Amino acid sequence: MSPLTLSLILSIAAAVLSHCVFALKQPDSHPILLHHHPSAATNLHTMFLPLFPSPPNSSRISALPISRRHLLKSDTHRSNARMALHDDLLLNGYYTTRLWIGSPPQRFALIVDTGSTVTYVPCSTCEQCGKHQDPKFDPELSDTYKPVKCNIGCNCDNNRDQCVYERQYAEMSSSSGVLGEDIVNFGNLSDLQPQRAVFGCENKETGDLYSQHADGIMGLGRGDLSIVDQLVDRGVISDSFSLCYGGMDVGGGAMVLGGIAPPAEMVYSSSDPVRSPYYNIELKEIHVAGKRLPLSSSVFDGKHGTVLDSGTTYAYLPQAAFVAFKNAVMKEVVGLHKIKGPDPSYDDICFSGAGSDVLQLSKTFPSVEMVFGKGQKLSLSPENYLFRHAKVSGAYCLGIFQNGNDPTTLLGGIIVRNTFVMYDREHEKIGFWKTNCSDVWERLHVPEGPPQASSPPVRSNSTSDISPSLPPTKPPQYIPPGETEIGSITFHLSVSLNDSNIKSKISELAPLIAQELHVNSSQVHLLNFTSEGNIYVTEWSITPPNSAVFMSKETASNIISRIAEGGIHLPESYGKYQLSNWHIYPPSKRSWWQKHYLVAMVASMLALVVGLLSVGIWWFWRQKQHSNLQYKPVDSMVVPEQELQPL
Repeated sequence: MSPLTLSLILSIAAAVLSHCVFALKQPDSHPILLHHHPSAATNLHTMFLPLFPSPPNSSRISALPISRRHLLKSDTHRSNARMALHDDLLLNGYYTTRLWIGSPPQRFALIVDTGSTVTYVPCSTCEQCGKHQDPKFDPELSDTYKPVKCNIGCNCDNNRDQCVYERQYAEMSSSSGVLGEDIVNFGNLSDLQPQRAVFGCENKETGDLYSQHADGIMGLGRGDLSIVDQLVDRGVISDSFSLCYGGMDVGGGAMVLGGIAPPAEMVYSSSDPVRSPYYNIELKEIHVAGKRLPLSSSVFDGKHGTVLDSGTTYAYLPQAAFVAFKNAVMKEVVGLHKIKGPDPSYDDICFSGAGSDVLQLSKTFPSVEMVFGKGQKLSLSPENYLFRHAKVSGAYCLGIFQNGNDPTTLLGGIIVRNTFVMYDREHEKIGFWKTNCSDVWERLHVPEGPPQASSPPVRSNSTSDISPSLPPTKPPQYIPPGETEIGSITFHLSVSLNDSNIKSKISELAPLIAQELHVNSSQVHLLNFTSEGNIYVTEWSITPPNSAVFMSKETASNIISRIAEGGIHLPESYGKYQLSNWHIYPPSKRSWWQKHYLVAMVASMLALVVGLLSVGIWWFWRQKQHSNLQYKPVDSMVVPEQELQPL
């Protein structure tokens, strides 16, 4: 056993013992250790960046030479693919985008992953694939599908007919299948025309890949199979792509494949592709509340250096950096109470009393800055290093953890929430721009893409043809301009039931809908249901939490986007199902008493208390007055008896 292998094993063993393991599926050949922290959300799938190297050439295909990219003039006008991001970093553990493959197109929800170099979806021939968001890809239904024939540049199947790929993950999950080529459509927001691309068609998946909700992975890393590399090699986009993750409680975001004019406020860090196969940055210092952490810059350059990975939820620092960061934050937090984390199994660093308004967190928690190699600084908001406490309202916990004994600095998605990140591979640098990712296109002054479909797509678990239509990039387009307070959202859901206990099956829909829409069960109400044969059409209402009169525009937009884009997924026992006819309603008009009932109740209580005090004081005074009278016993005055005198 080589010293490098022994060192790797010891490092991993120590890290696993020090914390529960976390990572989100990274199928490449260079190991980076991550740790899972499930206290923020209970449904996160946990994986490693790859521990087991893939076989040589396991996913390599014949492609244009890499030098071809440098011959392409960067000033040549090229299209780019604008795409929306969906889901939420902490609720789902990842972000997904929609991709259509084949002719006619078949839709898939893929995890955007800068640590992966292959894009793959479940294949209809897969006998060991989990139940995911969309139907499996069926090559027989596509008129343009072609298998990638066995060649000297790839691994081949046993019959040496077709190229295959295989990915193994450190937590022992895996993905394997064949390589195929077909037309890939990027949706209606994109001005990039559909392109032919090579992708993986899964025939087997295990572990977390089997159980995850998303269909597959969209590889954005460096490599011949990367969707970015393929588009660059074809000369249709420049060698760049960007991601913009939504902020706390908002989710969603935007992605663009290809170059875009960067804003003047963007700050850059160099990214050396030779230093690490992953996207790295040159982090030199971290400042908390304007004060530099007492650390040597070399602490951020251990092993793989500082890696930026979109498929990881939190951030992980080497031990010395984590201790210094934790102590600096705790020193600056004043007026808050340190409390236990949401999961008693973990020693989280949490604080209560900060309030629920994310915009006000900067008044309570310190500012943080990352300083890059040339002195440029990226300012981080509290939402870039905190996550909400799952059990205590107004409480937050540090979303930055110690990376075991691994010296790699790993910056996950939490660090770049509400940050436009441009991976400029052509110039070997990564740019950062703090912005609101829900309206990033307007902030970048990018003109609208091709016209949208006339109505949002309807979700169905049938395999009928789905037109390549993408929802708007920003959720607010679902809500008319000017609306800021939403009283309720209604929609229809039709299901197919053969069960004798129909009412019970329909009532069981409420918690399922609440889970899929990321709301409380108390917010989901069945309004009505009708039947025609075994088809039942149910009408549902989503209302604000019990403590609120209305829900915000952002919250309502996220709920509506999940409804409109097919974000509700039911067990097979409900057969074919379909969502339709969603509507929003403003808060109901309230009477003077309803608007001011709290003030009126307080005033009434005060009046009652004053009245009771007055009565009590009067009664006490009367008692005291009676106690001052001089009473004499009846027999205290002796009156001699007198005889009755005759008339």
